[in-house]
Amino acid sequence: MPIETTLPDAEEILAHPEDIDIEALLRLGKQLNKRLDRLQGKSVRVLLAEKILRVRTRAGLTEPLIANPAQQRFERRSKHHNIVLKARQMGLTTWAAARFLLSTITHPGTLTLQVAHTQESAEDIFRIVHRFVEWLPSTLRTGVLRTSHTNVRQIIFPEIDAQYRVVSAGERNAGRGLTVQNLHCSELARWPSDPAETLAGLRAAMTKDAESILESTPDGVGGCFYEEWQKADETGMIKHFFPWWLEPSYRASAADPATLSEDEQRLSKLYHLDLEQIAYRRQLRAGFRSLAKQEYAEDAASCFLASGESFFELDCLELRMNSTPKPTEERRNGQLSIWLPPLAGKQYIVAVDPAGGGTEGDYSAVQVIDLATGMQCAEFAGHVGGLELAQFIAALATEYNQAVLVVERNNHGSGILAYLNSPCAYPRIFEQNGQPGFLTTSLSRPAMLGRLAAALVEEPRCFNSRQLLEECRAFVRLANGNTGARPGMHDDRVLAMAIALAAREQVLGASR
Repeated sequence: MPIETTLPDAEEILAHPEDIDIEALLRLGKQLNKRLDRLQGKSVRVLLAEKILRVRTRAGLTEPLIANPAQQRFERRSKHHNIVLKARQMGLTTWAAARFLLSTITHPGTLTLQVAHTQESAEDIFRIVHRFVEWLPSTLRTGVLRTSHTNVRQIIFPEIDAQYRVVSAGERNAGRGLTVQNLHCSELARWPSDPAETLAGLRAAMTKDAESILESTPDGVGGCFYEEWQKADETGMIKHFFPWWLEPSYRASAADPATLSEDEQRLSKLYHLDLEQIAYRRQLRAGFRSLAKQEYAEDAASCFLASGESFFELDCLELRMNSTPKPTEERRNGQLSIWLPPLAGKQYIVAVDPAGGGTEGDYSAVQVIDLATGMQCAEFAGHVGGLELAQFIAALATEYNQAVLVVERNNHGSGILAYLNSPCAYPRIFEQNGQPGFLTTSLSRPAMLGRLAAALVEEPRCFNSRQLLEECRAFVRLANGNTGARPGMHDDRVLAMAIALAAREQVLGASR
């Protein structure tokens, strides 16, 4: 942002906020991002927020919004499209609400949309925005910023044809049919269902010059927010990282300097942490244990890796992901990737985790491995099922030297097996206990996944698919004790590979 030495209009207007009218708002709207050097580069937006906006403090009092260090740092670096990785309770959601409300009321015709991860969070955010509006100077509140609609988490300013909406990411039509000038996605890492699809729909609603803020605390490796953070440099988004020590209240009774560990000494020197902050850090480690690095982030890498929930060894996955080869051939619009075509004399296994075939939900996943070595040769994932899937896997197995065809017989698998018997008449169907197909149970599943986990550590070069490794990276231990994909991610490739390796062991065992 350019630093202006004088901004007489803004200073004059802000000196008497109670007298602001529509013309004054429009003048301020043109200067929101300009900064005053006499106030250490503080922007007109920050000054306006501190003059006219009120927040509920942690003590329960309603006081002027004074930008904290994290909020000020965001304001100094923000551009049109921003992504924020942060520790808990840094005030960035409040600041996004303040920033966008000021943009809304100073630019007629604006529609601002904030999207929370739950209904409860959406209601909390709307209360923040509603409080901002309720405590505006009375001349604004009863004049040009008179509201005509303040329910269902929507505020309309009819005099300037502007709207402010807060919705939940779980709402099926969130953002649909709107033209959005400001978009804030709160706690994106925790959005339900398919966050990437929801975000794509919201972005489609944005105007060409719209402003966006994607913001979240980390929630392990993988998922929409993680992917957006990793590719931000490519997409042109400005990355903002806010560690816990930027929050002034995160302090405790000073630690004894003689007791500082080597790690604490390093952090203290590197980030200029004082003994009260070190003491607070010790409390975090004691209370949150393995989740401390995630909930109270200290760097932009370890906070993603510290969830303590990942099922597979992340270090091994990351190393292999950096060296996976490109497929030698792709078919079916990229759904089928082939790294190693069939060789004469070799035997293969084609393992299938079938799905219903609808355009939403799970994919049908297929893994082709070398029976002798376990090397991944090919992989398929797509929304296909029924007879079409049966015909496809029968043809693929035939191509791979009449491979042993292993189909999970749970759920949709029984129908696929019936099609393979007739009309496909495929001759080499894997059998288990005298029945065609592979049965996954609560007893066999942990063993299957454990075998895959061991293979990823012992023979990582057997796995060629980056997409498989990405699914492994997002495969976690769930709160109910089960394992599966993080919200918004898939595990179909993972389960197909687990079936392939389990069937391989049984086939090799039977031939000995």
